[in-house]
Amino acid sequence: MIINTPCLIIGSGPAGYTAAIYAARADMKPLMFEGLQPGGQLTTTNEVENFPGYPQGVTGPEMMIQLKEQAARFDADIRPGFIEKVDFTGPIHRCWSDDGTEIHAQTVIIATGASAKYLGLESEQKYLQSGGGVSACAVCDGFFYRGQETVIVGAGDSACEEAHYLSKLCTKVTMLVRKDEFRASKIMAERVKNTANITILYNTETEEVLGDGNLVHGVRVRNTKTQETYEIPCTGFFVAIGHKPNTDIFKPFIELDETGYIKYAQPGSTRTNVTGVFVAGDAADKTYRQAITAAGTGCMAALDAERYLASQH
Repeated sequence: MIINTPCLIIGSGPAGYTAAIYAARADMKPLMFEGLQPGGQLTTTNEVENFPGYPQGVTGPEMMIQLKEQAARFDADIRPGFIEKVDFTGPIHRCWSDDGTEIHAQTVIIATGASAKYLGLESEQKYLQSGGGVSACAVCDGFFYRGQETVIVGAGDSACEEAHYLSKLCTKVTMLVRKDEFRASKIMAERVKNTANITILYNTETEEVLGDGNLVHGVRVRNTKTQETYEIPCTGFFVAIGHKPNTDIFKPFIELDETGYIKYAQPGSTRTNVTGVFVAGDAADKTYRQAITAAGTGCMAALDAERYLASQH
């Protein structure tokens, strides 16, 4: 089965759904495949308090349902499933979904996002899914731990930035560094070293996130040199070991940076190096990674795609 569409949106989340809203209102009749995680990373976030328009806050899943309903209201064709293969070699972009559907699209908006890397501990995933104290975004969730003690895992620039951010909110931040030095730039490492309420533990790995079944109350760690294990009390456990952009299927055609993020072809535009293919959200953004910035680039990508279609006609 072959479907022809003026606009194919690959992925959902704030970027994809916003792109669908704008594209549908522009009568582009967008077709969206929601991806492996419909709604994106926000579906794992219990409370969202920094997205404009929600004075009382909103849960991540609830917000994604509302965005999806808004896109559907304008007749965006939103489908479950994911795109598993693309061919961007011709003027018509050919894509194949997991159910075997072949899509021929005049424009494509990539909104596949990025996935936070986790340690892979069963206890970590338990409290992540329940919203009980595990997070991969200090900027998103640090507010909930004001005046409390937190632990953060990581050794790069992002980990240092997030630890410094938490230090302004929390009474104590314990930073777990797996090796005996930071991977971060010298200036970022010095910033956390010189922050009074950040304690840095080198050669330290997490063994288990501890809690009462609902909320985190500590973490058990091990010193990799002495093999000593001990517990650190905390109410929040932050993982800052990086993100992986979900861009593997585009590698043969789309220009990526060294870590897999899609490169914009020019400043001020969501265009990629392939004509008629645009990108929105965390698949290209390794700096901000916020719902509001993803939504903004979703709007931009839809407008860019609309202008491109108009120029072809």
